[in-house]
Amino acid sequence: MTLAEARANREFWGRLVESAVGAHLVNASAGGACQVFYWRDRNREVDFVVRAGKRIVAIEVKGGHARHALPGMTAFAQAFRPTRKLLVGGDGLTVETFLSMPIEDWLLA
Repeated sequence: MTLAEARANREFWGRLVESAVGAHLVNASAGGACQVFYWRDRNREVDFVVRAGKRIVAIEVKGGHARHALPGMTAFAQAFRPTRKLLVGGDGLTVETFLSMPIEDWLLA
């Protein structure tokens, strides 16, 4: 599959983007920078929850344009009050921008 074909297949592209973000986070976790979790409550979820000390960052990943409402992120934020919420891909940060910076930068910003 070419890059253009992968991007055209929304479901496949979304999985690739989420996997790339997950790999970036797990690499940081393996180095001791943070802990990485997944959160789900019934049908609401957050793709990645990153914790470093008392700082918690909720990360939602979208391969295409995101819906304006992210019910999982909203529910998580109400329950746990994360330090920061990030949308990677879609209408948020570009995947390239997110992957180009160390996780510590996203935790501290």
